Amino acid sequence: MGWLFLKVLLVGVSFSGCLYPLVDFCFSGETRGQKPNFVIILADDMGWGDLGANWAETKDTVNLDKMAAEGMRFVDFHAAASTCSPSRASLLTGRLGLRHGVTHNFAVTSVGGLPLNETTLAEVLQQAGYVTAMIGFDYYFGIPYSHDMGCTDTPGYNHPPCLACPRGDRPLRNLERDCYNDVALPLYENLNIVEQPVNLSSLAQKYAEKATQFIQHASASGRPFLLYVGLAHMHVPLSRTQLSADAQAQGPYGAGLREMDSLVGQIKGKVDHTAKENTFLWFTGDNGPWAQKCELAGSVGPFTGSWQSHQGGSPAKQTTWEGGHRVPALAYWPGRVPINVTSTALLSVLDIFPTVVALAGASLPRDRHFDGLDASEVLFGGSKTGHRVLLHPNSGAAGEYGALQTIRLERYKAFYTTGGAKACDGSIGPEQHHDPPLIFNLEDDIAEGVPLERGSAEYQRILPKVREVLADILQDITADNISRADYTQDPSVIPCCNPHQTACRCQTTQQTDFSMSRKIQK
Repeated sequence: MGWLFLKVLLVGVSFSGCLYPLVDFCFSGETRGQKPNFVIILADDMGWGDLGANWAETKDTVNLDKMAAEGMRFVDFHAAASTCSPSRASLLTGRLGLRHGVTHNFAVTSVGGLPLNETTLAEVLQQAGYVTAMIGFDYYFGIPYSHDMGCTDTPGYNHPPCLACPRGDRPLRNLERDCYNDVALPLYENLNIVEQPVNLSSLAQKYAEKATQFIQHASASGRPFLLYVGLAHMHVPLSRTQLSADAQAQGPYGAGLREMDSLVGQIKGKVDHTAKENTFLWFTGDNGPWAQKCELAGSVGPFTGSWQSHQGGSPAKQTTWEGGHRVPALAYWPGRVPINVTSTALLSVLDIFPTVVALAGASLPRDRHFDGLDASEVLFGGSKTGHRVLLHPNSGAAGEYGALQTIRLERYKAFYTTGGAKACDGSIGPEQHHDPPLIFNLEDDIAEGVPLERGSAEYQRILPKVREVLADILQDITADNISRADYTQDPSVIPCCNPHQTACRCQTTQQTDFSMSRKIQK
């Protein structure tokens, strides 16, 4: 069952040992007391400039903008990698890819995934009495990988467009466009495929329903909960949902943003109605927009990576330019997180793990090192200090997978390797290695357009510090308890509910009935 570990599996997520958490609730144990609940929502391929509170040109995120006004907005917040699998693995483990082993994306035919000896956030919180669930990308309710990695009957907007699933006896495949026309995209509930191909037009609402139902039941159980929602938005294909004429006027991407914003609004609304004073909601993204998708990609805002753009290729998703990893981020907790605050602290998705663990009164595993920090002082104490150093690994562009080839040191950013990602115009930036590195001063040059002169006093002052911090982190990783992911592939692990049907076509009539969930034990 290799698909179970595709992308990033939330290892150990269960309800006190229950195998089917989103249907047959197995809540038991002691009353919650004062332990907070946590809801983590992760958008896919959402640009920093896609959030209206960040970028005035965006008008499609009214619910998220309201959350920003009612909580804290982070403007220097970064994904731990610039593609899906390594970024999500880092959220779940609090560790960089060189430690947890997931350095680049998995495939439909991947046998492995997040190594089982890694400890996830869910496992740590379970030991502290939490009930946990995951909705979205991988396990319990969701699709096992990105939703462009399989065909559907009503394919959404993509660039270039992909065909619908074939019918009849002869499967179709369009390899030159990276379309998956021979196997339909599956929707799982626990270990069961409940729909193949999945209906993308209704997927967002299904996610919202599952998430809100979980919050309702978990709140009634008397136990604290962790809910992680990995959204399909804003990854292509963008669904062809029937929206108002006003929304459609914004184009497919704007309509998709509005649909995602509505989904988040429904989840936040359920939190507000059931556990408002005791629930910490964290919204962010896994990486920047996928520039090669042209008008179906999001906005990087002012982080245009001008130096790379002039060389050719993309400075967004897959790359270590700001557009590839600087992402929207919001924190919301009425009565705890101050309202309408913009934080300039340098923070990362890596910080979610240690922050949540600390707030839950749990302890970090002692047999491994972590790359995030507890951001409580920033969230609640008014501190403006986050990381002094952030490492940005290669996760799909030029260079070795996982290599720490870009270093953020306070206001400075040093690149040892550039290029390798495709832009909308089809150009791919040439792979270039820089030793000594390119160094940019982000306070003076947020577009990363003009590197410091190597002979300047400023450059000569920063260069030894960059080299020192890079050497220190590499030495720390060498001495750490690290894992290695299995990237072997086998076509037999492709999810297929009916191999006798073209594109594995099947559909169940069984529907989850939450009113029939097990009696909650208290």
